[in-house]
Amino acid sequence: MSGGPSRPDVSAWTGPGGDAAVGASDVTDGPGDAASAGVASSAGPTLDLPTGGSADEVAVAAEDIANGPPVSVASAGLPTPATEPIPCEPAIARAHQVVLITGISGSGKSVALRALEDAGFYCVDNLPPELLPAFLRLERQRADGTVRRIAIAVDVRSGAGSLPHLLPLLTKLRADGVSVRSIFLDASTDALVRRFSETRRRHPLTQRVLTQARDSDRMPLAPAAVERPPAAPATPSSAEATGAPAVPPVGEAPDSRRALIDAIELERELLAGLRALSTVVDTSSLRPVQLRLWVRQIVQAPPGSLTLVFESFAFKFGVPLDADFVFDVRVLPNPHYITELKALTGRDLMVIEYLEQQPEVGEMLGQIEAFLARWLPSFEQDQRAYLTVAIGCTGGQHRSVYFAEQLARRFAGRAATLVRHREQDARA
Repeated sequence: MSGGPSRPDVSAWTGPGGDAAVGASDVTDGPGDAASAGVASSAGPTLDLPTGGSADEVAVAAEDIANGPPVSVASAGLPTPATEPIPCEPAIARAHQVVLITGISGSGKSVALRALEDAGFYCVDNLPPELLPAFLRLERQRADGTVRRIAIAVDVRSGAGSLPHLLPLLTKLRADGVSVRSIFLDASTDALVRRFSETRRRHPLTQRVLTQARDSDRMPLAPAAVERPPAAPATPSSAEATGAPAVPPVGEAPDSRRALIDAIELERELLAGLRALSTVVDTSSLRPVQLRLWVRQIVQAPPGSLTLVFESFAFKFGVPLDADFVFDVRVLPNPHYITELKALTGRDLMVIEYLEQQPEVGEMLGQIEAFLARWLPSFEQDQRAYLTVAIGCTGGQHRSVYFAEQLARRFAGRAATLVRHREQDARA
């Protein structure tokens, strides 16, 4: 059995604040230098507002939200989605491409946003949903007449009161002809806790959870399903040696850990509706370079039609959270035990020829193809943008890779297809 890929190095994830290149503390997407409302990502252009009444109102509202107490859209003189819809001219609306980056804090939204910035998108981080209609209106009124591709990061940093505006707003924008693609980044709770602990960043909802706990006169309890790592052997610390009081690092104290887990679960509840309408990407086992590649693939897929994603993975590293269907091919003959094939993958000719000689491989491949072909029209009628089919084997190297490649070829003429190899991409 070949060794599995190295797990992602959290120090390579980027985010708002810190250096423009790479910062370990940026993975959590928590409040940072770019957390103020309507501020473009640090490496890209700032939000330019033309002079005039509507632009001044947007600037005032954004400044108030960034520097002062929360203000309602009505008090800033701006229309809300429920009372004043966006006037979208069909020809102009179709020209816009808007990518919404959202998801759980710590899942890598900063990495995704910078990948889109490198691809030529105009990126805005942490724009309050209430300001999105005015922002798009200003884009249509640009003096030079150019139409920019736009990527906007929206999450709980905008405040729980802003999130309910987002779902009806997305529905309205799509009904008006604006091409909106929502990408939801997710990760397992264990992976998120590890990232927050390593970067020592604070979850945006931690204070809210602690306040609720104090109000209820109890500390938050961690879900029973999340296992805590065993305590490290007690060793004298430098603080103990010098007699200084020991201060537990952020995220390592028992109460801090429980509060972090409760904050993550609360965030999942707040974003559940948005997740259901988005393309979900599980970043638990992804390196930043993989996430950047996958995000670029998603935005390049044809809009308005269903895209089939075939993803190979290793069961020993867990099932992808974003999978709609999971097929287990571990019962098939394993090329790993053939010396000449051990170092190869399911994309190499010798492995392909070996697997094609096994009758059960062809039988299972045909049955999976028939199943997907039978139900694909139903998913298209359900207006699904993405359907992720995950195929797993033991090491994610031979059988699952072969199946993902073969299925993508067979469905290439029926739908837009993407191929991902989670474990192989991690080795690249």
